[in-house]
Amino acid sequence: MNVETLIPDSTAPDSTYVDVEKLPWEKTRFPGIESKTLMENKATGLSTLLMRWAPGAHLPRHEHVEIEQSYLISGSLADHAGVCRAGQYVWRRAGSRHDAWTDEGCLVLAVFLKPNQFFD
Repeated sequence: MNVETLIPDSTAPDSTYVDVEKLPWEKTRFPGIESKTLMENKATGLSTLLMRWAPGAHLPRHEHVEIEQSYLISGSLADHAGVCRAGQYVWRRAGSRHDAWTDEGCLVLAVFLKPNQFFD
């Protein structure tokens, strides 16, 4: 099942239902981190992703070009400022920079207003 890119269209339905279970996990360029794109607007950069991090996965230093929001469904996700655990939520300000990692692995619902900028 493909997730459609959001394009303003007066003929589009008011609601778009996504069968998340049928979406394939897609590998990212970062070892141990996979994602399912639930919604994406390529024109603006807005996206909602379900992200699965394997134990020990590490996301290198990056900048949040706009606000990023993360809700932890399971496991934990850490950075220099603290640890977000299952059932908790963290958001990061535009312009903030950090590495992120998980010791135990995690499942995260992430919302990006614009894609992150990486420095590798």
